Amino acid sequence: MKIAVVRNRNNLGVVSRFGRPSPEIYGRKSVQRVMNALRTHGHEVRAFEGDGSLVSELKQFIPPLKDGRPGGLAFNMAYGIQGECRYTHVPAVLEMAGVPYTGSAPLGHALSLDKVIAKQLLVQTGLPTPAFRVLSDPREDARGLRYPLIVKPRHESTSFGVRIVHDRETLADAVQNIIAEYHQQALVEEYIDGREVNIGILGNHPLEVFTPVELDFGERECRIETWADKFHKTTDEPQKRCPAPLGDSLVLELQRIAEATFKATHCRDYARIDVRIDTEGRPYVLEINSMASLGAGGSYVLGAQDRGYGFDALVSRIVDVAHARYFACANPSAASADQISPLNEAALSPCAA
Repeated sequence: MKIAVVRNRNNLGVVSRFGRPSPEIYGRKSVQRVMNALRTHGHEVRAFEGDGSLVSELKQFIPPLKDGRPGGLAFNMAYGIQGECRYTHVPAVLEMAGVPYTGSAPLGHALSLDKVIAKQLLVQTGLPTPAFRVLSDPREDARGLRYPLIVKPRHESTSFGVRIVHDRETLADAVQNIIAEYHQQALVEEYIDGREVNIGILGNHPLEVFTPVELDFGERECRIETWADKFHKTTDEPQKRCPAPLGDSLVLELQRIAEATFKATHCRDYARIDVRIDTEGRPYVLEINSMASLGAGGSYVLGAQDRGYGFDALVSRIVDVAHARYFACANPSAASADQISPLNEAALSPCAA
């Protein structure tokens, strides 16, 4: 099958660079690794820029549907170029163009990237999440919340702008920084002292929930994962422990919460849920990442490996679940069965002739 890997690289193919620029981009090595995995499974693969040129370029590569059969599919690795809802841009364009694609729809991405709306959905669903307020001015107070507090931009990811504050003065400074630098409201929530785990999800109906991966902060004082940690710019970066050393009952509860979070935010195909566990063993959902990183060594990939998915098999499985969601059958162009993870075989069924 023809698969278009859509990513952002130069960000030049727009009318204007306007609004909040996306600070995220998949590196060349990560994109190439996904493309190599797809080729291993017998697909014809080509990379495309997720900008204004996308539709015209895809028309030259992916044939239109014929008799209900797909001519190809897009593997979405594009974080978007700019704006508050940047994750939604490429999925919306692909839907407009009639191209099937992997990952969440615009709705799931928009709900997940807006951390305030995501938390409101969690509260409405009865899922545990830290108490919070939304501040638009540094003169506002976080009434009803207990210090220390976590302050973060409303629409960012990858720990951009995240700070721990311990008093009113540092809270005002953190809120002012977010307003000035990110031009958006600040989400302020109670800091949960304890452990942190990431839980990956793969599939739709049914969902496969991975084993929790723990971020081990060791003896360091800052016990949250920062932007510098995620971009490997610290000397004491937290180590990932997979599987997390947790009791069976807590693992089951975390997996239940992760599945409910995935559904509450209308995500699909794959995502990662971040959870804090307090000193009494109570879990609190921090957020959901609807574009879970497929980078080597990331929590999502480690969780998949613990379930028996090598990287190539994981990428192929993401294609399979997206294909099945659109066409009620697994991808008919995968490589031979001996190249597919044993965990995948039961989920694969050929399309009708």
